[in-house]
Amino acid sequence: MKIYIRSSSCISPQKTFGNEDFLTDVVEYNGTRLKAIEPDYKDFIDPKQIRRMSHIIKMGVAAAKDCLNQANIEMPGAIITGTALGCLEDTVTFLTRVVELKEEMLPPTAFIQSTHNTVSAQIALMLQCHQYNNTFVHKGISFESALLDAIMLFKENEADNILVGGTEEMVDASFKVLTRLGLYRRWPVSSLALLSPKANGTMGGEGAVFFLLTAQSSANSLAELTAIKTLYKPKDIQESIVSFLQKNSMKIDDIDLMITGKNGDLRNDRVYNQLGTSAFKNTALANYKHLCGEYPTSSSFALWLAANIIKKGVIPEIVIDKHIKGSAPKKILIYNHYQNKYHSLMLVSAI
Repeated sequence: MKIYIRSSSCISPQKTFGNEDFLTDVVEYNGTRLKAIEPDYKDFIDPKQIRRMSHIIKMGVAAAKDCLNQANIEMPGAIITGTALGCLEDTVTFLTRVVELKEEMLPPTAFIQSTHNTVSAQIALMLQCHQYNNTFVHKGISFESALLDAIMLFKENEADNILVGGTEEMVDASFKVLTRLGLYRRWPVSSLALLSPKANGTMGGEGAVFFLLTAQSSANSLAELTAIKTLYKPKDIQESIVSFLQKNSMKIDDIDLMITGKNGDLRNDRVYNQLGTSAFKNTALANYKHLCGEYPTSSSFALWLAANIIKKGVIPEIVIDKHIKGSAPKKILIYNHYQNKYHSLMLVSAI
């Protein structure tokens, strides 16, 4: 069964939201984290509600509504989101008030909005959508799990025009903890120089990306989501990739472009470098985490990038790692892993 990406909307540290330019005006960050560039939320959310919404809820609702607007769809058949850490800002706020108020007379809003499914629930409430609504919290493959759930709904004829998204926010508390654990760098670096020279740690990131998936192709569709696979600590990733492609009647030489999850961390990038000099030595390579930062659902940014590369027929210079001359990419493989535990493969093709 074929699944098509009808539209997509991306809020990220780059000018990706409502911008006709495709990563031509790149924003450079100097530090250890990248912060999302937020739109004017009044265009998508009632101003009276905005002040009660946390950072991640506003990003998620705006991206979801913009995605639906692009596809001229008022009501999706299902809403599915993926997030690893959920609404951290509200969680921190609630726990702080528990201590400050000595567990008495606690305001309920922060607690209500601290659950992981708040974004998908808020979208449904605003749209008055009573259809299937689910949130996946599967660490580094949360977004991929949401996509797999949507695919199963399509195969069971349970829904059409499914809204799928990946959301994550970065707050001071989580950033400090993850920095101490060695995920993020302790010293400032330019985001555009993140991938070279390499060191231990990377830059933190955040964002919200939504896609409208459908089983029906149209002239305005961006691309086809051909296949997706998740793996946990694979023993031989090259063998897994070859097997994944074979199941989809393809081989490595059929891939026009591979988008990898390189993030500038020596430990993280080792597997990507090995693939780039062996199995994919004759394949064009691209990277994306120097634009959005590292976070558990960053693969949603990669899928947004792949879909737009196929639709526009051009690879932005800023993402190119190794360029192989040829025509516009028709088949793109996305390979990403989070902390070398949660690996995922996504195959995106031209319609």
